[in-house]
Amino acid sequence: MEAAPAVRTFSRSYSSSAGARSCRVLAGPAPRRDRALATPPPPRVVASSRAPIVVSSPPPPAASVPPATAPGHTKIDRSGRFCSPRAARELALMVSYAACLEGADVVRLFDRRISARREPGYVFDKSCLLSYNHMSFGGGPLEVGTEEEAEKLTAQNEKDSANEAEVLSAPPKLVYNNFVLRLSRELLVAVASGWDKHVEIIEKIIPQAWKDEPVARILELCILHIAMAEMTSKGTPHKVVINEAVDLAKRFCDGGAPRVINGCLRTFVKDHVDNTGASQAAESKA
Repeated sequence: MEAAPAVRTFSRSYSSSAGARSCRVLAGPAPRRDRALATPPPPRVVASSRAPIVVSSPPPPAASVPPATAPGHTKIDRSGRFCSPRAARELALMVSYAACLEGADVVRLFDRRISARREPGYVFDKSCLLSYNHMSFGGGPLEVGTEEEAEKLTAQNEKDSANEAEVLSAPPKLVYNNFVLRLSRELLVAVASGWDKHVEIIEKIIPQAWKDEPVARILELCILHIAMAEMTSKGTPHKVVINEAVDLAKRFCDGGAPRVINGCLRTFVKDHVDNTGASQAAESKA
């Protein structure tokens, strides 16, 4: 009888300095991130910010080994700073998350971070921005044929995670251009002004499991707040906002969060945004 093939699993572990503020729905520590796949025999877990890597025997065909993902979605302007709306939403999420943990006002925390002085001797390498990928998602397990390939991918994962941590922890003015900083602040102002109203709506549309463990769902709830604020204040098309929110959930959350956020925002549009717009139009005609 042949021995069972040895399988080693490398699970996703994302490092981020995202940010928000405490309230009835949002309060508590960061959500769970590190989850190893349960594969007998007991797996060896290695920290990684990308998809899990499974080393199996016998090795799979070479065609099954996926190519490395290039950071083709990073948008940088002539000054070498991020200039895309996605970067603004990502920055708003980081500040919102941090404000939640600190119990601070989101707008004041944003202004404080923007105006903070750099530490003496601090130097930021802008080449980090070239390797940063706003579209880097975890995805499913990756299967490779040899230990050497697994170690190579794991080393790349760790390098990418360190690069992302460097970018996300750098002073915002070194990373984002004025357009991104302005848009991010506008989103946070909208979050703050619509906070109480959106808290009541969120408590009605999120699943019971999220209500039972709000401290583990801070990031997810922050994403909902930002998306709702953008829909109601910025006039961004609903589909664009929902897609961006789902992508943020894929990037920074775990489990079925993207699917749940997609459903919650569609319910919000159907039951609140559209109805509100229709009633306002009727009142203006009257």
